[in-house]
Amino acid sequence: MALTGASAYSKLSTTTGVENADPHRLIQMLIDGAIEKINRAKLFMSNNKTAEKGQHISWAISIIGGLRGSLNMDQGGELSQNLDSLYEYCSVTLVEANVENSLTKLDDVLRVMQQVKEGWDGIREQALQELN
Repeated sequence: MALTGASAYSKLSTTTGVENADPHRLIQMLIDGAIEKINRAKLFMSNNKTAEKGQHISWAISIIGGLRGSLNMDQGGELSQNLDSLYEYCSVTLVEANVENSLTKLDDVLRVMQQVKEGWDGIREQALQELN
């Protein structure tokens, strides 16, 4: 029995923990997702699987776009501006990596996203306190 679109999404969000995740965790999940898609793109690039490489790079760009969209530029001040610039850099560099078949550029974006992840993971307790 095939799942309809709505029920498939419901099943996916339940199994991935999206339904019960706090806002901080949702951002962690997006960052992790972008990193995973870039790593997958590297694998496909290394194996000359152009379509799959492009699909995963595109997916990573979309996820990073979601991260940019979640920034509160009014309340976030300089931090939000800095993250916005980093996310813009990552998106542009991913496009370049796709066009140039550049593992180096994918690695550059991975380094940035890993640093963002480390910083975000490091403020979890503070973020949870601010939610309460």
